[in-house]
Parts: sequence; C-alpha cells; structure tokens
Amino acid sequence: MFVKHSWKKMMKKNKKNKRKPTSTALKGAIQLGIGYAVGNLSSKPDRDVLMQDFSVVESVFLPSEGSSLTPAHHYPDFRLKTYAPLAFRYFRELFGIKPDDYLYSMCNEPLIELSNPGASSSWFYLTSDDEFIIKTVQHKEAEFLQKLLPGYYMNLNQNPRTLLPKFYGLYCIQCSGVNIRVVVMNNVLPRALTMHYKYDLKGSTYKRRASRKERVKSSPTFKDLDFQEMHEGLHFDAETYNALMKTLQRDCRVLESFKIMDYSLLLGVHVLDKKVLNRGGRGDSRKGQKVLYSTALESIQGNARDPEPMVNDDTMGGIPAKHKDEKLLIFLGIIDILQSYRFIKKVEHSWKALVHDGDTVSVHRPNFYADRFLNFMGTTVFKKINPLRGSSSKRKRGSLYAPKSASQEVLSPQGGGEEKREEKRTQSMDHLDGKSYVEHFWKPLVLSSSATVKNVQNGDDI
Repeated sequence: MFVKHSWKKMMKKNKKNKRKPTSTALKGAIQLGIGYAVGNLSSKPDRDVLMQDFSVVESVFLPSEGSSLTPAHHYPDFRLKTYAPLAFRYFRELFGIKPDDYLYSMCNEPLIELSNPGASSSWFYLTSDDEFIIKTVQHKEAEFLQKLLPGYYMNLNQNPRTLLPKFYGLYCIQCSGVNIRVVVMNNVLPRALTMHYKYDLKGSTYKRRASRKERVKSSPTFKDLDFQEMHEGLHFDAETYNALMKTLQRDCRVLESFKIMDYSLLLGVHVLDKKVLNRGGRGDSRKGQKVLYSTALESIQGNARDPEPMVNDDTMGGIPAKHKDEKLLIFLGIIDILQSYRFIKKVEHSWKALVHDGDTVSVHRPNFYADRFLNFMGTTVFKKINPLRGSSSKRKRGSLYAPKSASQEVLSPQGGGEEKREEKRTQSMDHLDGKSYVEHFWKPLVLSSSATVKNVQNGDDI
C-alpha cells in the first residue's frame, strides 16, 4: 500500500513538472534549433532524394551551457528532432528558398505570435518578413505528414503551382518532458495589406458560423454561413475564374487520392479604394513575397506564358476580383490538410449524421467532401463575370464594407445562367489510396537496400 501511494505521489509530481515552455522560450528554441539544423545541413552534399530520406530523423541535444557541437543559449535545455532534412531541403530549393534567406527569415528577428482562428489548440508564429508561418501540430498530424511526404514530393514535381500548403520543414522541440512539433509553411495572408474580410470555408453549413467571441475580434475569421449572408459572391473575369477553379479541382483530387478531408479554404479579401494602401504601419513593407509560387496569383497561373508573374507593391500577388462596383484583391490557400478519414473521423460523421443532415456536416467521406467543397467554391464563393451582362449585378446589395445579417436580407437562389463547372476526375488517381498512389507513380527513384538510415518508429519517435 505504501509503495502504491508513493508511486501515485511521484507520478503526480512528475506531471506537474511537465509544463509547456513559455511562448518566449518556445520561439527562441524554434529559431535556435532551425538555425542549427540548416547550418548542419549545409555540410551535406547535394544529391537526388531517395525513398529512405523521407523516414530519416536527426536528433541533437542543445544544453543551455552549450557543447562542442551546439552554441550556448538563454533558454531551457532542449532536444531538437529534424524530420526528413534532405527532403525538405529539396522542397525549399524547388521554391527558390536559399539557405541564407531561410535562416535570415527565421532567425534574424523575433517571431510574431498570431491568434488562432481555428478550433484547434495550435500556436501560430509568423516571421517578421511575412514569408513563413510556423504552426504547432499534434503527434498524429506530424506522423501523417511524414507518411505523406513521398506523394507530396511527386505532386510538387508535377505541379509546383498549387493552392495546397507548401511545407518547408518539420521539427520537434523536446523540453521539460514535453514534445512540441512544429511545421514551417508558406504565409497565405500578407500583413502588408489589410484583410477587410477573412474566411475559413469548408463548403458545409452545419454550425459553420463564426462565434460571438470571434466576431468581436478586431480581425475576425468568418465561416460559410457568414459568407452567404454578407454578400453574393466574388466575381472574376472568365480566364481568372477558370484558372482558379482548375487549380482547386486538381488540388482537391490530390487530397481525395490520399483520403484527406476536413480541409478549409483560407480566404482574405482586401478592398481597393482611391486612398493610399494601408501598410499596417510597417515602414519596411516588401515588394511581394520572395518565395516562388507562393502568392495567390502565381498559384493559379500554372499554364501562363510568363513562368514568374510580376508582383508589384500594390497587389502583393493578390488576385483581382470585383464585388458590385468595388475592386478587390483576393488572397487564398487550402489549409488544414493533415486530417485523414480514419476510424475516429468516421465515427464523428456517423454521430453528427444522427442529429443533423449528414451531407451538411464538415466531416465526410473524402470524395463527397471534395465534390461539395468544389461545388460551393465554384457557385457560391467564386463567380464568373459575364461580359454580355456587364460586371455589375442588377440586383442591389449592400457594400462589402457593410455586411447584412440573415435577418436583414433574404438570399436569392443561384441564377440559372451560371455555367456548370466541369467535373472530370483524374482516373489515374480515383482508385488509388495513399500507399498505392505512391507506389504507382514512384519511378524516378532507385532505392538502395544497402543504405542505412534511422527509420521513424511508432510512438514517441515523432
């Protein structure tokens, strides 16, 4: 009995000691760790990426007093794990990110902490030059991302211009007995332009409305029902609309092939006017993002003649659009793709379907989710300007600056003249799951059976 009591007391004490590091300590550890990892990687020669490179994990201990390999620092002792370093180095090179520029963006100035717009408990940090977002992810998400890397590699080789998240690094900070996993991604919404409206859109309607707590924020993130109540849609010229929908369709089919669902479209709307553009008080606003294919305009111009569209200081790579007589710049990207349709998601959908219409809840089968997502984007959110009818709608609605609530306006059904989007699926993907998808297309790489690498283990290794 005494042994049992002592064991419980010790476990309770250890649980209290396992506290997450402070935000300042975490930001410092991230910057120091990435700086060490990228610097250490520079000593490794360039070569082709092999299949086993995706499962490599490199680990190093960084004590506060320093060591023969690591510098001294003012943060608590921590261990850094770097996942698939050679593969992520290739991804960064593909997007034109030089090691020195990556280090400068990540480590030159303190990271900026952002509020979390979603329902997850993730922390978000932004580099001071607006280039990169650092997001904390759960163990299952990090594990899923590493399994996804071979297919992600293949997709980027085929099409670097995509609205899917662009991953530049995956790391784990182990401090005070706590594992904090972070992923480095592209930044979708530049701070240099004010986003008058932000949306997290899934194409579903069940509880897809911003909460009261979210609405009172200075820059709230609205959802699907809010979008429908605020305005009738965003209008593009025919060429831009077709390019945008083609990109979304291709990206959704890739996600469907990996059985990924519950992703969102992060949409930022900047309203242009005759006044000087609001730079958010920044005197050092940059002239567009430096990373290749990272702006919204670049992402949808995969077939454009100009391989690198010019991004000026006024547009910041935004996509021109209209809402009535207002000129807009649209910024967008697909986010939260690390959710696979596992058993727990199937149970969640079944439970929600019992109390509500199963086709309206966000969690759904990957193929149904993709079709519903594309239909909502192509008919409700994005619309094509018909030059014969003019760019402005005959039906008068409120300005984008003054959205109306559901009680103030009645939404009209979709007009019959809207062209139906083409719904052809890529047959080579539809019948494949995540594993066979990689095996089917993985031809350029020659696997070496004699190579020895450290494989990712289940459990605490990721």
